[in-house]
Amino acid sequence: MKPRRASLRPASRVEDSGSRAALESQPEEADPPSAEPKPSASPPLARVALLGNPNTGKTSLFNRLCGLRAHVANYPGITADARVGLAKVDSGETRIVDLPGIYSLDLDLPESKLCRQLLTGEWDPGTPDGDRPDCILVVVDASNLVRNLTLVGEALGTGLPIVIALTMVDIARKRGLVIDPSKLAAEIGVPVVAMNARLGEGIDDVLAALPRAALPQENTPVTTAISGDRARLEAWCGAVTDRVTTKISTPLDRTTDVLDRALTHPVLGVLAFLITMGGLFATIFWFAAAPMGWIETVFGALGGLLRDVLPTGVVRDLLVDGVVAGIAGTVIFLPQICLLFFLLTLLEDTGYLARAAFVANRLLRPFGLPGHAFVPLLSSHACAIPGIMCSRLIPDRRDRLATILVAPFLSCSARLPVYTLLIGILFVGQPLWAGAAFAGCYLLGGAAALLTALMFRRTILRGRSRPMLLELPPYRLPSLKNAMLTAIDRGKQFLVKAGTVILLISIVLWWLATYPTTPESARVADLRAQAALATATQPDTAEELSAQADHLAGRESLSGSFAGRIGRTIEPVFEPIGSDWQLSIAILSSFAAREVFVSSLLVTLGAGDDIEEAERVRDVVGAARRDDGSPLLDFPSAAALLVFFVLAMQCLPTLAVTRREAGGWHWAALQFSYMSLVAWVLAWITFQIATASMGV
Repeated sequence: MKPRRASLRPASRVEDSGSRAALESQPEEADPPSAEPKPSASPPLARVALLGNPNTGKTSLFNRLCGLRAHVANYPGITADARVGLAKVDSGETRIVDLPGIYSLDLDLPESKLCRQLLTGEWDPGTPDGDRPDCILVVVDASNLVRNLTLVGEALGTGLPIVIALTMVDIARKRGLVIDPSKLAAEIGVPVVAMNARLGEGIDDVLAALPRAALPQENTPVTTAISGDRARLEAWCGAVTDRVTTKISTPLDRTTDVLDRALTHPVLGVLAFLITMGGLFATIFWFAAAPMGWIETVFGALGGLLRDVLPTGVVRDLLVDGVVAGIAGTVIFLPQICLLFFLLTLLEDTGYLARAAFVANRLLRPFGLPGHAFVPLLSSHACAIPGIMCSRLIPDRRDRLATILVAPFLSCSARLPVYTLLIGILFVGQPLWAGAAFAGCYLLGGAAALLTALMFRRTILRGRSRPMLLELPPYRLPSLKNAMLTAIDRGKQFLVKAGTVILLISIVLWWLATYPTTPESARVADLRAQAALATATQPDTAEELSAQADHLAGRESLSGSFAGRIGRTIEPVFEPIGSDWQLSIAILSSFAAREVFVSSLLVTLGAGDDIEEAERVRDVVGAARRDDGSPLLDFPSAAALLVFFVLAMQCLPTLAVTRREAGGWHWAALQFSYMSLVAWVLAWITFQIATASMGV
């Protein structure tokens, strides 16, 4: 497809910045510029690319321009993503493409590659966003003008019209720097608008300036600089900064230095890090508990309603046990994911997240991981899916891949029901040993993650890591609106991407566990006959007999289904770690989602799927027997199974997210194969040691 140029009015020199007054020359409490923008006769722009360095307020500007009318756009061959939203410009609508924050278009990073391809139209033109933007809106940090102008020069080199949005003018003033937008516009030859996205100042002026986007006049210092080598461009950036900047005297503020010394200190910094992250995840579990309970109640009521109003048959079973159960299994994690990204965005806005990464770098670097990995790894304790999504914060591809591959080793909330059941069987009436075993599960997962990362970084991901060059942004109050919009955006992304996979898996598992249908056995028929006889005289006994018949029928049906046959087929795989065909069915089901292990096991045992009474569940499973009459879960079997669940990859939605974030199914296959192998080997070792210690 031939690149499309914008039909814009050319401008050789811009005398006004679009703001009509420099925000820097006003007190910090001043109202936003009030001058009305001049109407433009130019047609509405079709597409605007939003470009800028990290931590310049680019995302805040995008949220102000587009709000909730945005979606994530993934591009072929790219592991980074961009967001696309609609903004009103003059009488029409413009598509705003929010590109990842980068320091240069020339860096060998996925984010830089995405920006280069979008600005030059090099990616597949068959995609919905497959042509060049009409102009580039470059977000420039006034407090660090020299570095930001380098990206402006690279953007001018693409040949696309430019508008500059000047942010952080209040931060610059606190540092004794006043930037004149009019002088900057005259120096470069493009519109410059001073604005503050967090407070909503200058947003209308930015929109009004977009139709006046321009390229500098030929044969000027700026065109000479962008057409020369890198050194010439940097010499030009420094000269322009000197000419447009006025230095003023300001009271010395040592607050930032004091906070930085404390938050990056080897001891105080680690303590602050642990307190902050502990509070973060405690808050997630605390506040998310109520909405998760509401969601569970709503979907439980919906399933019950469908079961009551629909006639008995395949359609009812599919909707209740397949579709509704699958959707519930997806939406139940939505509060945790939204709350996680909401809190992380608040921390990022305050400027603390960069300091925390600096501290974590000391702890993770010996294992081949950067400090940026601490957020994904900690997030994985809630759910590996948002943890892997957070890996986009890591700039180096090898570090990012290592983090993605090991994140599921961290014990997520879906493992907790399994831990509770197996530890309860292992240490009945021994709370101290049970607590130690619970902590041991988390330590084992963390150790496996770190050692695996070290091995991968020295083998398949071998290479020298980039030094952790980390910019410490200024401290500032966070934007609740920005955090809310980010949380909603990530929640939508989770539902669309991971939710569809979970729903499909649930339907497939329902079909495998339902078909082929088997007739009820003579034992079930006898129980139903006894229940019918006792209905008139002993209603309680009749109800108990009927429940036993239902449970036994469910167990027989599962045993004769495709899932049951598969369980007996794969029994030799799990027999060395102490599992029979009944446990094999539950283990197989748990590879879709770990949390279904308990309910699958109860159904297999004919005990129903009521998991609300933990003591009853432990009693039922603890008393269960194998075909030869031996206990289903003795100490060696329970210990081996616990180790297996700590380490195994048993979450197909996580594999789907790994495929998308890592850039291919081969990474997801490696993750599944490696984690399953490690889990099986260590479970076998555990089973052998436990068996030998018991003298069996």
